[in-house]
Amino acid sequence: MQFYLVGDDVSTAQTVAVEPEWKLEDLQRAVGAVLHVAQPTGISFHADPSSEPLTAVSAILAVPTPIGLRIDGNAVQTPQGPAGLPLVGSFYEIFPDHLGNHYRLFRKYGPVIKTTNMGKTTYLTDSPQVAQVVLSESAYMTKKINANHPLWGVKDNTAIFIGDTETENWRLAHKFLPPAMGPRAVRHYTGLMQACARKALPIFDELDARGEAWNVYQYMLKLASQTIGTFSLGKDFGHFASVDAPIHPICTNIASLLSLNKKVTARGDWYRLLPFGDPARLHEVQKTIYAQLQEAMDEVAARSTSRDAPMNEAALTASCVVDYLLHAVDDQGAHFPAGLHIANMLIVAGAGFTTTSALLSWLLYCLVTYEGVQDRLYRELVEHGIVGGPGGGRNQTEWTPERAHSLPYLDKFVKETQRLHNASFQPGRTAKTDVVLPGGYRLPKDAVIIPALYAIHTNPAVWRDPFRFDPDRWDTDEVQNRHRCAYIPFATGPRSCIGFNFALLEVKVLLSELVSRYEFVREGLESIDYDPEFQLIRPMNFYVRAKRRQ
Repeated sequence: MQFYLVGDDVSTAQTVAVEPEWKLEDLQRAVGAVLHVAQPTGISFHADPSSEPLTAVSAILAVPTPIGLRIDGNAVQTPQGPAGLPLVGSFYEIFPDHLGNHYRLFRKYGPVIKTTNMGKTTYLTDSPQVAQVVLSESAYMTKKINANHPLWGVKDNTAIFIGDTETENWRLAHKFLPPAMGPRAVRHYTGLMQACARKALPIFDELDARGEAWNVYQYMLKLASQTIGTFSLGKDFGHFASVDAPIHPICTNIASLLSLNKKVTARGDWYRLLPFGDPARLHEVQKTIYAQLQEAMDEVAARSTSRDAPMNEAALTASCVVDYLLHAVDDQGAHFPAGLHIANMLIVAGAGFTTTSALLSWLLYCLVTYEGVQDRLYRELVEHGIVGGPGGGRNQTEWTPERAHSLPYLDKFVKETQRLHNASFQPGRTAKTDVVLPGGYRLPKDAVIIPALYAIHTNPAVWRDPFRFDPDRWDTDEVQNRHRCAYIPFATGPRSCIGFNFALLEVKVLLSELVSRYEFVREGLESIDYDPEFQLIRPMNFYVRAKRRQ
């Protein structure tokens, strides 16, 4: 029999051999494979484009003409988007407020949109159903970083996050790195998180004694990178040696790398090829940070007393991730190739502190912005015995993963912050072939599509009252029964964040330490801006006073 996609000409019909004993699901899979429908369960069969669906294979076989297919009731279509301007395309439709403008474009054009900025065409979606297909590694989708991908400027096929999936290097990295950040390894590093948090407290005490407000992102960057620096590189960055201690060059260079990459990729290939300015600085910073990481790794190797051990065992005895990579072996006795160490340590260190610093900043923003949540969180810390001892507000808890994850309001508070103020927003994937997505949206081969996390997390078709900050929504059946990709702060699928166990425990421990000791008060009334030229969503002009609790 012949089948075609409604929306295409009947002349495009393809022949599929159909067995009479098939069930409808068998026919959906067979036809979907031929016509590149990523989710064939959404296919319906029609004798003509306007007729009711045929629901039995026998009825379909009785039709003498080509059968039309609808996807989720829709004709196949090309995603729409703003027409744009000559040369710059959609740039001014999107920047500087790309979160708000993408949300607006979804409301105007539907759940899959097309934008072209400076010659780079990118598709985006706010649909959980589409995101589920996009973020899977399948016959249709993969992470292949081409010129339209947001990570093109820093692509490195020796690194786990900024390289293509279908490479031997990615397979090896995905084999060796996750054990270093799995649940058992995270337990191993819980004391480190606690120690880093408490090392910072005298600095916040001094700022309180001075009566000074401070830039939240700058100090959360110090706190998160102090923790990640110790965890990943075994290195004390000295961020809390004094109130004005500088941020370590490894951290500033990684932050510069992400900022420069966003600027370069957002302006198109013509800008990336310039031999001066931001493109030249991007290449120079990349070389510099690799040299700094190599020096830090050499220091770990020089002082290491660890012995080779199976990966899961090595993760529980290593002093840091570098130490783990030096001594972990697989079931064949093979080490992680030395040539892949430096690029992957850039990812572990860089992705670790940049995402966590932004998330911690938004957590503090929510504490001082949404009425009652700070008092309620502090009350939970008291009720669970986290706060106690003389001096009022002193936290003498010895943290464990079980203790941190046993605080129900803290858990809901973190989830709601990640829903409404998630730091990440662009887990891009690439079509391996022409593909028809849920809803009937067709992408061409090599198209890059981004599940827009902010838009998914605030999609009014998915979330009731989506812009209301309400941690208690996480107790409702409506949220607990949501689509599995309606909330994906760490993405999902084989290329999801491997550090989510560490990150969630880290922010719960660090935030609890801070709230146990201080009451946070917003300083200033100006609206909070995020940095549109950074790879992540971070608040730039957010100041607080941290007042010691009495």
